[in-house]
Amino acid sequence: MLKDKIEKALNDQVRIEAQSSQIYLAMASWAETEGLGGTAQFLYKHSDEERMHMLKLVQYVNERGGKALIPQLSEPARNYKSLTNLFQTLLDHEVMVSGEINNLVDICLSEKDYTTHNFMQWYVAEQIEEEALARTIMDKLNMIGEDKGGLYLFDRDIENISMVVDTSKQVINTM
Repeated sequence: MLKDKIEKALNDQVRIEAQSSQIYLAMASWAETEGLGGTAQFLYKHSDEERMHMLKLVQYVNERGGKALIPQLSEPARNYKSLTNLFQTLLDHEVMVSGEINNLVDICLSEKDYTTHNFMQWYVAEQIEEEALARTIMDKLNMIGEDKGGLYLFDRDIENISMVVDTSKQVINTM
């Protein structure tokens, strides 16, 4: 059975993951209407991943005897100044999510809920990958600047970006 404090913290994280999915869906829609099809597809996939993160939390809460709450979400931004602005927003959001997950892990430890602490380790590892990917994308966009040809190639290639982990556990971005 989940302690009330843990259940509340997990439900707060459900809201964060659901909001993340909505934010990335709105970003995908913006990119698609700006003619950035590769970026749109990348963000649609990212939105789906965030929804799966939310579902994993919902099922965990319910399986542990709690009650997962499905939150009302605020409307995400509709417009971005540029592709770089969009991905900087994404990076900033992922950093915030990492902080919230770390807070949740801290609550698990303070409440001596080692089962939930263990469950949350997947999210900790996932956030390392999410931030690394967002930083890599920002590095590429900063390198390209406002070069239209570079932005065209970036948009073409981002649809196929992936994260792989080598045997030494180092995260490698492939684009």
